[in-house]
Amino acid sequence: MSRPRHSLIRSAPEAALCWRIMQFLTDFADQAVVLPATLALMLTLMATDWRRGALCWGLVVTATLGLMLVLKLAAYVWPAAFAGWGLHSPSGHVAAAAILYGGLAALLLERRALALLIACGIALVIAMTRLLLRHHSLPEVAVGGLVGLAGVVVLLRLTPPAPRTVSRVALAMAVLSVAVLMHGERLHAEPAIRHTAERLVRLF
Repeated sequence: MSRPRHSLIRSAPEAALCWRIMQFLTDFADQAVVLPATLALMLTLMATDWRRGALCWGLVVTATLGLMLVLKLAAYVWPAAFAGWGLHSPSGHVAAAAILYGGLAALLLERRALALLIACGIALVIAMTRLLLRHHSLPEVAVGGLVGLAGVVVLLRLTPPAPRTVSRVALAMAVLSVAVLMHGERLHAEPAIRHTAERLVRLF
């Protein structure tokens, strides 16, 4: 049975609004936001003379994003091996959001369980946006979430909460100001990753 014409007309603006909201949220996890925000926080940590925090932050975020890059390349180079798991390209957005914003919470909050809970919530929200925008499958966002949350767990293990001499407001503003400033910019990293994978296939 077909829906009434007025119902279809009303649903179109609703669908467009939903799409815009999902795109607005997912853009906070684009590499055009994540990379400069990560650098801004590391520089702020160094400026506050918390060298351990700066070192751990830089290493853990680099390792997390690097692992996602390796997984994406592997999925393109050996598609048959990943296809059975429903993986075409694991979600870098979910991993990046978890480690950036969840990692920030890990540095700011003394309650470690709360920081991890925040990271899980952020990963879940971005995963939902990637699914609703049809950019990824459920297994792809799950892998991204697991990698990002693993990075947060490592950061929690390696780094204590910021010392009281370090301004938590300054750390938060370092990330949030860059996120707001760069929001809407898109790095379009996926085509470059795919092109790199194609070159690797030709080499091997």
